[in-house]
Amino acid sequence: MATHFDALIIGTGQAGPALAARLAGAGMKVAVVERDKFGGTCVNNGCTPTKAMVASAFAARTARRAADYGVVLDEPPRVDMKRVKARKDQIVRKGSEGVEKWVRGLKDSQVYLGHARFLDQGRVEVGSEILTAERIFLNVGGRPSVPRMPGIDEVPYLTNVGMMELDVIPPHLVVIGGSYIGLEFAQVMRRFGSEVTVVEMGPRLVAREDEDVSLAIQDFLQAEGIRFALGAKCLSLGKEADGVSVGLECTEGPPVARGTHVLLAVGRVPNTDDLGLDRAGIETDERGFVKVDEALRTTNARVWALGDCNGKGAFTHTAYNDYEIVADNLLSNAGRKHTDRVPVYALFTDPPLGRVGMNEADIGRAGIRALVGKYPMSRVGRAVEKGETHGFLKIHVEESSGRILGASLLGTGADESVHSLIDAVYSKLPYTQFQRHVRIHPTVSELLPTTLESLKPLG
Repeated sequence: MATHFDALIIGTGQAGPALAARLAGAGMKVAVVERDKFGGTCVNNGCTPTKAMVASAFAARTARRAADYGVVLDEPPRVDMKRVKARKDQIVRKGSEGVEKWVRGLKDSQVYLGHARFLDQGRVEVGSEILTAERIFLNVGGRPSVPRMPGIDEVPYLTNVGMMELDVIPPHLVVIGGSYIGLEFAQVMRRFGSEVTVVEMGPRLVAREDEDVSLAIQDFLQAEGIRFALGAKCLSLGKEADGVSVGLECTEGPPVARGTHVLLAVGRVPNTDDLGLDRAGIETDERGFVKVDEALRTTNARVWALGDCNGKGAFTHTAYNDYEIVADNLLSNAGRKHTDRVPVYALFTDPPLGRVGMNEADIGRAGIRALVGKYPMSRVGRAVEKGETHGFLKIHVEESSGRILGASLLGTGADESVHSLIDAVYSKLPYTQFQRHVRIHPTVSELLPTTLESLKPLG
């Protein structure tokens, strides 16, 4: 016999628990299913643990640079990887346990542990239980992509999940993938003491960013001793006596990149292949992402997909916004759409990249005549005072209206200062109006209006 609920939520990433709380608070009887750890990718092997490691790596880097700030250390600093991991694990454990306690404490809700699979359009099996609901919500997230390449089954490799379990510093880490995840781990491990080589099939790093951004990121990472092999083709893995090798060319023999460990950082795939979606009439695209409309409803009218599994934003903040959209539409008939949100995200290298709105490629595709203003971090007082002058501030505006289209901020504090521009992009604020707003000195944000003084035609 099936147990019936008003709402059934599968997965406890960023959208699921908040949605459960909101719907339960509105008087619905709610079921929550989790097959592994509460909190999803972000809490367990994504944002939370990686940023904890980034913080440890920043501390290591700062300690080595102490003399630059007039601070003398009696002994050279060293990294205790076991203590780094223990600190990270404690933060993760607290976060995951907090999510579980929250969900289990919701009024009129029931938690089921196990793997959920659809039996038909309205019934879901979890172990020996069969659950039905008027509304079903998928918040099942994604996992690291493991590409097919020669040698992949013969050589031990790491993904971002495996990196979380390391309690030793790899002597030489080879990172396959020169984008966001790969570069963050590359810098972290280099600062911990590893030799690091980054292998990227494309001609430059983080290819979705503007070329000057890619080159600037490569410059400051190279300055820390990270090596790069760009334009690598026909990748293959091979065993070595003391580790692994990565073939970089289609021809026999060298060149290769050799190391003791290899990290695959080549993207993510959604956890949708083992849910029985076909039995529920839920369609996916060629990459496995659940097809949704602007309100995040699937091809089954009683099912919604939120977070990474819908392909509409691979970020914690977009997953949470998915929850807000769905909850507001269900409870308040708000008419919200995921297409209304402006892209905003960060690359958490040091210094970080903060991005909002359109970049040069987006502007070109849209056929917009635009202006661009750019200002070096070496002229930002806050950056000079901190001894962190890599990068630049760059803002794009529409030539005809003057509205701010987007920005790429690369430098100290950019992951925070970019928020100064988010509301401006949402509201289509003319840059002349933005310039009139007084900001705090000394900060990075205070130089954003100054950046707009140097506008010139893009291209």
